[in-house]
Amino acid sequence: MSASNITAIHPAAFLLVGIPGLEHLHVWISIPFCFAYTLALLGNCTLLFIIRADAALHEPMYLFLAMLAAIDLVLSSTTLPKMLAIFWFRDCEINFYACLVQMFFLHSFSIMESAVLLAMAFDRYVAICKPLHYTTILTRPLIIKISLVTVTRAVTLMTPLPFLLRRFHYCRGPVIAHCYCEHMAVVRLACGDTRFNNIYGIAVAMFIVVLDLLFVILSYIFILRAVLQLASQEARYKAFGTCVSHIGAILAFYTPVVISSVMHRVALWASPHVHILFANFYLLFPPMVNPLIYGVTTKQIRERVLGLFLRKDV
Repeated sequence: MSASNITAIHPAAFLLVGIPGLEHLHVWISIPFCFAYTLALLGNCTLLFIIRADAALHEPMYLFLAMLAAIDLVLSSTTLPKMLAIFWFRDCEINFYACLVQMFFLHSFSIMESAVLLAMAFDRYVAICKPLHYTTILTRPLIIKISLVTVTRAVTLMTPLPFLLRRFHYCRGPVIAHCYCEHMAVVRLACGDTRFNNIYGIAVAMFIVVLDLLFVILSYIFILRAVLQLASQEARYKAFGTCVSHIGAILAFYTPVVISSVMHRVALWASPHVHILFANFYLLFPPMVNPLIYGVTTKQIRERVLGLFLRKDV
């Protein structure tokens, strides 16, 4: 088959609708979206700057936090600029290959975020359950290995998707009823047998969410047991207090995932724009609130942030 025939089976570009049914409100909807994106950029860049500049924060807990901040920056920047272009300038067109790249980054970095949250749960488990061995277990080489496994797992699981989508003929038109190129939204436009894509997408999502969340829950069962065995109530509060920010980050990431999943399966009566708004909430919420969670609940981060702004005032 010639190259011209290969490229002819898919459109040169897709058209992203934005939020179907709410096109007349796009400009107004863009205001909270832009605000959330600005907060995500400022918050995560500040975290990365503080952790990089302060040698005292070059510990496993903060290195994992830096990974989380970097992932949140990429995750939000993958979709929000194009989304705002749709809302403000009605720039709905996206090149076919740019759409596949956006989809790859979106899903890959979502998987990476789940893995980093699991790594942070492991960090808290070692810190509380095996405090005397913390520095010998969570060494720099182990953190590098965890980082490599995090990236490798996400890339390996998501690499097949662009190639699978490239082989389809898109006879249902180029219009994607979404704000960004999400896997299943693109699959719905394809003709032919898409069962493998459907099964693969669901299997990967279930594998990541169930497996990672299961290990996170197991970590906290061991942590809770260790905390309850401490002699004084003050020691219990102090030990569990170190986990508050991580629990907040877990809730910020997994709660929208669960709500969106339930909405798709239970609230079949809901309008398409309701589902899309929840999907956008899932992308925007964690990158926006994670810096706030760690900035408020983590003393070391809070002191560095306050010191940074106080120095500027002086």
